Amino acid sequence: MKLSIVDLGTVAPGTTEKDALADSLESARHAEDWGFGRYWFAEHHLSRSGASHHPELLIAAAAMVTSSIRLGSGAVLMNHYSPFKVAEMFKQLEAMAPGRIDLGMGRATAGPTLDLALQQNRQNPAQVDHQQQILETMAWLYEAFPDDHAFAGHPLMTSVPEVPQTWLLGSSPNGSNLAAGLGIGYTFAGFINPTGAAPALRNYREAFQPQAFGLDSPRAILAVNVTVGDTTAEGLHLANSPKGYYSRLARAGREAGSVTVPLPDEVAPEMTRAEKDEPVTIEDGRWPKFVAGGPDDVRATLEQMAHESGADEIMIQDMIADPTARRRSHELLAQAFDLV
Repeated sequence: MKLSIVDLGTVAPGTTEKDALADSLESARHAEDWGFGRYWFAEHHLSRSGASHHPELLIAAAAMVTSSIRLGSGAVLMNHYSPFKVAEMFKQLEAMAPGRIDLGMGRATAGPTLDLALQQNRQNPAQVDHQQQILETMAWLYEAFPDDHAFAGHPLMTSVPEVPQTWLLGSSPNGSNLAAGLGIGYTFAGFINPTGAAPALRNYREAFQPQAFGLDSPRAILAVNVTVGDTTAEGLHLANSPKGYYSRLARAGREAGSVTVPLPDEVAPEMTRAEKDEPVTIEDGRWPKFVAGGPDDVRATLEQMAHESGADEIMIQDMIADPTARRRSHELLAQAFDLV
C-alpha cells in the first residue's frame, strides 16, 4: 500500500505559526526518510489552527530540503484564482523540482468575509465555473487550447518539458464525475464524508475516460484522518486532539477561525461521552471519520478502506497537536506498512 501525508501546518498549543511552518518542513524531511510517497500542503486562510495558508510557498521550501518525495497542494482553491496563474506557478515549481510536483485542485468557501477578501472585483464578484477553471488550467499545462482560442500559441516555459501531476480533490460524487471526465487523478476527502468515499472512488474508476492530460488509467487517493500510537490505548488518547478540535469547531459559530487544535489531556474534560466514543474503526459497514489505535488496528482498517474503495493510495491527514507525537505516528504507520 502506498501512503502519503497532507499537512495542515498544525499549530501546537503554546507555539506560533513560525514554529508550525518549521515543523512542517521537518515533517516533510521525516516523511521522505520513512518512505512516504507524497507530502501535500493545505490551503486554509485566517485559521489559528493551521499555518499552511499558501501551499505553493511550502512546496518550494520543502523542495529545497528533500530530494525524492513528491510535493503538492491539498488543494489550491481554484474558485479564488486565475487558471493561468495556477498553471504557471506549478510549472515553475516543476522546473525547480522536476518529476516531484503535484497540483491538487479543489474549491471551498471560507465564509463571506474571506470569500470577499479573495475577490479581485468586489463590486461585481465573479461567478466561477469550477469545471471551466480546471479545464483551462489543464489546457495551459498541456498546450491544449483549440487553434482558434485566444490563448493558443502561448506555451508556458518552453524549455521545461515536465508537467506536474494533476489531481482533483473533492468530497462529493460531483467531483468524481468531473475528474473521470477530464481524465485526471482524483483524491477523495474521506475525513469529511466517510459514507460517500467508497461509492465516489468506485464511480471515478468506472467512469474514467483518458484525455490528452498525461493519464491513461485512473489514479485514485483516499484521504483519511489517522492517529497512531505505540499501543491501542495511546492511539485512542491522541485522537482526542482531532475529535476535540471538531467538537470545539461545532460550538464556535462565527468564532470558528479562532479554534486551535488542543492537547488530548486539555480537551478531554470538555468532550461529551459520545464524542470521546466516536468510532475509530469500521463498524457495521460504516466508515469512521477518524481512524485511530495501535499500528495493527490502523493498518487493518486502512487496508479494508482501500479494498472497498479501490483506492491506489492512502493519504494521511492528522491533527495530533504535538509535532513529536505526530511524527511518531508517521513512523509507526511506515513500519506497519513496511514502507522503508
